[in-house]
Amino acid sequence: MTSIPDAKAPADEVVLEAIGLTKHFPVRRRLRDLFSNRHDAVHAVDDVNLTLRRGQVVALVGESGSGKSTVARLLAQLYPRTGGDIRLHGESTKVKAGTAFRRYCARVQMIFQDPFASLNPVHTIRYHLTRSLKVHGNAGSTDAELEQALHALLEKVALTPPERYLDKFPHELSGGQRQRVAIARALGAEPEALLADEPVSMLDVSIRLGILNLLRDLKERLNLAILYITHDIASARYFADQTMVMYAGRMVEGGDSETVTQSPAHPYTRLLIESAPDPDRLTGVADAASPKDNGEPPSLIRPPSGCRFHPRCPSAMPRCSTDLPVPLQIGDAPGHWAACWLYDTEEVAK
Repeated sequence: MTSIPDAKAPADEVVLEAIGLTKHFPVRRRLRDLFSNRHDAVHAVDDVNLTLRRGQVVALVGESGSGKSTVARLLAQLYPRTGGDIRLHGESTKVKAGTAFRRYCARVQMIFQDPFASLNPVHTIRYHLTRSLKVHGNAGSTDAELEQALHALLEKVALTPPERYLDKFPHELSGGQRQRVAIARALGAEPEALLADEPVSMLDVSIRLGILNLLRDLKERLNLAILYITHDIASARYFADQTMVMYAGRMVEGGDSETVTQSPAHPYTRLLIESAPDPDRLTGVADAASPKDNGEPPSLIRPPSGCRFHPRCPSAMPRCSTDLPVPLQIGDAPGHWAACWLYDTEEVAK
């Protein structure tokens, strides 16, 4: 593994890449399958490509079960991948445990969805942060240096004065404070990339904005690369530089957040945006041409052939049920693409 780059590395430097990332979970075979060659698997993630750069936030958006959290766990190397590659600063990495995994974790940290479940309820905040600092060699050599490092971590996440929180237990803090502690614990490793798995979905609506603003401030001050996983496409527009939309284990659209949310190309992205509350729809002034939800997500054990969204898509064509769509440039903004045959200019020209 390469050495840790300078903390003042240039913005936009590629930190972490997923190339053709794939994860299939084998399904336990039933008695009637023991005498056949059938081996079912859940196609949780298929052929995902993702790039995280310093000083930028990439949002991964999709409904529950689309594979977003699985992507984060694959990037954190908590799951072994079925296929594809993960590159850290351009170098392919595959770690399972031991020293190599610890070195990787020092550079790529994960923030989990439920801060109460991710913190041990029988230990104090001091214990959680001290363990993070010591495991990654950032605790200093004396008690005074350790105390200084603990105070610095809590100050970074705006839990001040630090001495008020260090000797508390997780249940003595609010949900927002617990999530700030979880973020501080991740920062104890001095990472280059943060994988935030729906970091505000378990919090009260009134404090979600504060956590997002904290992550944005940390991104700018520490030059971090952040993957922000969410089912709320509105928060992706507010917080992220780039937005990627995922459906049934596959990427269906991507581009800068403003373009994806204001000019969605894929029918599924339009469906996600239509599902968000809108005052116009409450007064009956909704767009009559907007896509409607035509069913449930497909089974990922036997996913539909072709485009996985075609059973629910109001614009589905015969080709959609047989041919897997490839990413196609939309042309309205640089880098805006959609995996949808509606934008196949060669087919339209025929």
